[in-house]
Amino acid sequence: MIQNKLLFSKKKKFFLNRIFVSPMCQYSAKKGVPTDWHYRHLSNLIMSGAGLLMLESTAVMSKGRISKKDLCIETNLQTKEFKKLVKHLKKINDIPIGIQLSHSGRKGSSEIPWIKSNSPIKNKNEGWATISSSNIPKDTGWPKPKKMTLKDINHVKKKFKASIKNSLKANFDLLELHMAHGYLLHQFLSPICNIRKDEYGGSKLKRFKFPLEVAKIARKFWPKNKILGARITGNDHLKDGIDTQESLEFCKELEKIGFDYVCVSSGVIITKTKLKPKKFYRLEFAKKIKKNTKLKVGITGMTNDIIIADKLIKKNYFDGIFVGRPFLKNPFFLFNEKALKNKNFMNPPKQYIRGY
Repeated sequence: MIQNKLLFSKKKKFFLNRIFVSPMCQYSAKKGVPTDWHYRHLSNLIMSGAGLLMLESTAVMSKGRISKKDLCIETNLQTKEFKKLVKHLKKINDIPIGIQLSHSGRKGSSEIPWIKSNSPIKNKNEGWATISSSNIPKDTGWPKPKKMTLKDINHVKKKFKASIKNSLKANFDLLELHMAHGYLLHQFLSPICNIRKDEYGGSKLKRFKFPLEVAKIARKFWPKNKILGARITGNDHLKDGIDTQESLEFCKELEKIGFDYVCVSSGVIITKTKLKPKKFYRLEFAKKIKKNTKLKVGITGMTNDIIIADKLIKKNYFDGIFVGRPFLKNPFFLFNEKALKNKNFMNPPKQYIRGY
């Protein structure tokens, strides 16, 4: 089943199989622009045998990046460079290529992980002031973000709109909004950090408001014949955080707006929780969304056991797996999977076949 096409029938779009390369930050951009590293890295991944290649989380504005080395698709120059990259990748293998748009909010202005993990930039000349739903810092030792005003909210919505249009100009096939992992839209959704008392905080519907406004902008300006999705959190794994029922209700709102799929993640609204991840530990969240909506449902997080994934897809628990770190360890690991030794699955590049 995992080798079968995933069809979006109304759009007449499909993926060749149910294995997708997850967005993975590389912290290697220069002024928001892809570099030689991205060409090398993504050229490997587009030959991996996966049915979809997602670019890493890409900021809608410079001050929406996680670090100064993250991608951004805010300017005309950046957009032209993304267009060149997509054209290059399509020449290697013409599979769907997606972009994940985001704003980091309070987790922005961070050091590159291999310099110092989970740490704000110490050099004030290199960092920037961050914004969030409320003025609660990301973690101990982090600065307080500015609580966003209505003017700030409208400004960020305009940046999402512009970046959605830029993503279309760059010829991406699929657009995904990042609404999880403690990014800005998640910061509005979660009561852990959204303690506002106005129209954007308090009740769950008010906490939904800003992310859904961005979702409506995406649906309006992203063509209906192209696939639109969101990465969402199935559960905050924290007392008083987003639970599975609330996540489902949010997904139903995305479905009403006209989204095609959600990729189910969880946690990370704060750095540390008591959660101990294991294989397919987000399965129950995905199952609930799949059962109660018509959305296509992807799942991420320790999902690279192909045999287990195949069985779960056959049971209609979800539609596909987003795989990340195993592709970093070995971009071609799928070709060694015994479960995929089938004529229906993509073969290694012809130049590499003699190695298998």
